[in-house]
Amino acid sequence: MKRYELQAIASYLSSYDFIAEARRVDDTTIELIFDKKNSIFFNMTRGNSFVYQKETQKPLQSYKAPFDNLLHSLLAYSKILSISVPNNDRILSIEVAPKSNYKEKKVTLQLEFTGKNTNIILLDESGVIIEALRHVDASRSFRVIRPGIELLALPSYEREELYQKVESVDTLLRDNWKEYQKKRINNIKKQKLLMVEKKIDKLTKLLATLPDKSKLEEEALKYNNYGNIILANLYSIKPYDKTLKTYDFDGEEISIKLPKNIVTNRISQYYFNLSKRAKNRAKNVYIEQENLSSKLNFYQNIYHSAKQATDMYDLEILIPKRAKSQRKKEKLKECELFWIEDYKVLVGRNSIENQKLLQVAKANDLWMHIRDVPSSHVIIKTDKQNLPKSVIEASAKLCVDFSVQQAGEYEVDYTKRKFVKVQEGSSVLYNKYETLRVRKEGVEIRE
Repeated sequence: MKRYELQAIASYLSSYDFIAEARRVDDTTIELIFDKKNSIFFNMTRGNSFVYQKETQKPLQSYKAPFDNLLHSLLAYSKILSISVPNNDRILSIEVAPKSNYKEKKVTLQLEFTGKNTNIILLDESGVIIEALRHVDASRSFRVIRPGIELLALPSYEREELYQKVESVDTLLRDNWKEYQKKRINNIKKQKLLMVEKKIDKLTKLLATLPDKSKLEEEALKYNNYGNIILANLYSIKPYDKTLKTYDFDGEEISIKLPKNIVTNRISQYYFNLSKRAKNRAKNVYIEQENLSSKLNFYQNIYHSAKQATDMYDLEILIPKRAKSQRKKEKLKECELFWIEDYKVLVGRNSIENQKLLQVAKANDLWMHIRDVPSSHVIIKTDKQNLPKSVIEASAKLCVDFSVQQAGEYEVDYTKRKFVKVQEGSSVLYNKYETLRVRKEGVEIRE
C-alpha cells in the first residue's frame, strides 16, 4: 500500500461522521461501513495489504474471536473523531468515541500496512493494546503485540516513494477491488477445480473397473459348480490336499484349488458363499453403476458451474474450504454438505441420497427442487429459525448448479419438509410452496 494512497484515503474517510458497522469478513479482511452507506474493506494480508470498496455482503462465516467481539462492540455506531496517517508512515489511524460507553472514551483502530508486520490493532487512550488481529510475542519481535501491553512505535524508515496525485479515491478503491478479485478468483478457482477434477477422476476409474454383469454370472455358476463337485468328492479330500483333481458332472477332468485354513467339510460352503456373493453383485451391479454415474454427473456439474463463477462468494458456496472437515464432524456420508451464512445446506447427489435427505429432514427444514426437471433435492436445516432470503436464493442456485449443465432460466420450488409427501423412491408431491426463478449462466445449448 502506497503512503500517498493512504493519505488520500484518510482525507476521503474524514468526511464521514460515524462507523455504522465493523466486522471481519474473511481471515485477514475487515469491513467498516461508514455512515450506513459506504462499505470500505481493509485486506491485511502480510506483504499484500490494500484497501478496496464494493457492495456489502454478509460473510459466509461468522468470526467470534475476542478480536471480532471487541471490533464490533467498540466500533459499531461509534463517532469518528479523527482519521490520519501518523508520522507519514504506512499506518491508518482511526480514532473514535464508542457508542456503548456512558463516559467519554476514545479508542483507536490502527491499521498497519507494513509488510510482514501488517496488523490491525485496537488501542485505548493511553496507547495500550486492547486486542489485535495478530498477536506477536517477544521471541518473534521486539514489538510485542498482546492485550494489556503498551504498543511501541514502529522504528522510522525512510522510503523513496514516487508521489502521485489520487484524482478519485472512489475509483482507486473500486479498481483495487476489481484487480484483487480477478487475481484471487483465478488462483482459487484453479485450486478448487483441481479438487473437483480429482473426484471426477476417481469416480471415472471406479466406473471403469466395475465388473461386467455377465462375467459375474459366469463366476457365480462356476463357484456353485465347484461347491457341488467338492460335496460329491468330499470323502476323497485329505486335510493336507491343496487341490482336488477329479471329473465334473459332464465327465471332463477338473482341478479345483482348495482354500487354506478351512476344514474339509466346510470347503463346499466356502465356494457356495463365493457363488452367492457373485450372484448378488451381478444382480445389483447396475445400482452401483447408477450410483457412481449420478455422483460423477453431480461433480461434473460442480466443475462446470465453478468454471463459470465470477464471484468469490459463489465459488466458495460451490466448493467450500471447510466442507470436508465439517462432513467428518457431522458424520455425513450420503449427501454433500455446504454452509451458507452459518446455515447447514444438504444436497443429494442421486436418487438414493435424495431419499435419505427426505428421511433425515425435520418438519420445519426447508426442502427445494427444480420444477419439472430431475434434480438434486436440497434441505436447509433451519432449527426453527426464519431463513434469510439470501440463504434461500443461494441454496436455490446450488440446486440448479448441481442438477443441470445447460444455461437458462429454471424454476425452483421450495417449502417446509412437512408439506412434502413421498410417493415412491425420491418422487414427491408437495403444496404450500413458493418459487424462485434462477438463471444459470454459460453457453446456452439450442436445438
